[in-house]
Amino acid sequence: MSQDGAKDNDGAMRAVKDCLAGSVGGIAQVFAGQPFDTVKVRLQTQPDIYKGTMDAVRKTIQKDGFSGFYKGTTTPLVGVGLCVSIQFLVMEHMKRTFARVNGTPSGQTPSLTASQLYISGATAGVANSIVSGPVEHIRVRLQVQTSGSAAQYKGPGDCIGQIYRGFGWKGIYKGQIPTIIREFNGYGMYFLAYEALVQRTMASTGKSRSELSSGLVCLFGAAAGFAMWLTSYPIDVVKSKMQTDGFAGSARKYSGAIDCAKQVMAQEGVKGFFRGITPCLLRAAPANAATFIGFEMAMRVMG
Repeated sequence: MSQDGAKDNDGAMRAVKDCLAGSVGGIAQVFAGQPFDTVKVRLQTQPDIYKGTMDAVRKTIQKDGFSGFYKGTTTPLVGVGLCVSIQFLVMEHMKRTFARVNGTPSGQTPSLTASQLYISGATAGVANSIVSGPVEHIRVRLQVQTSGSAAQYKGPGDCIGQIYRGFGWKGIYKGQIPTIIREFNGYGMYFLAYEALVQRTMASTGKSRSELSSGLVCLFGAAAGFAMWLTSYPIDVVKSKMQTDGFAGSARKYSGAIDCAKQVMAQEGVKGFFRGITPCLLRAAPANAATFIGFEMAMRVMG
């Protein structure tokens, strides 16, 4: 086999490993974070029903039981696995690209600048938004509805079918602009925080990436989650409100992202952009610790 062919095969295998490891991380993220996400979305989109985090928890249990916290899980279980695969695939590709730009010798762990890490993460976020937009749209619509005969959608498939039949792909991708903005900055900060902590620890201890303890990986993953949400939460509120808004006529409250932001400010003030942040931050630690420990452990197993 030629040297170029060997490089192509090696690159393809790295991509497969990145995808598989990302899927493991994504599945771990869903199971660890879904209950918190359900409470967050209900607080963001139904301020007239829920007074706060504990009120949302109590009313969810009363109406739907504990299974209510996992409403809409099927969609993210499939979708988030794909999303996180895309995130890590693109992130790892960007890291290798910048390593070549920096002249890092082959086989040596690259040390990227903060701007390079941010750009890598932001690129991964934008690529991810192609899938995460519709996945989150379907999930939030299922999360905010109550169970029983009053439920508009019977499940993910029915929700997708109803929206597509009525409004086509434009309906499926409702709220995509704020999604892209959130993913760009959010994942830029997310991977910057995680990778910078990993690089700093490796430099100070002399350990390789695979030698970092599980506790440190979880701690750095939690820090990455906080970095993402503390810098991107307001646009996430706008996204959620748009994705649970009506599609046309009197049922539609917002004409676009800017109009949505204006209405939130007028009706709820600045605090309206931070409704639901408590369960979001509570979710950030376990969900993102699970994501990175899943990814790193999978990569170590695959070599």
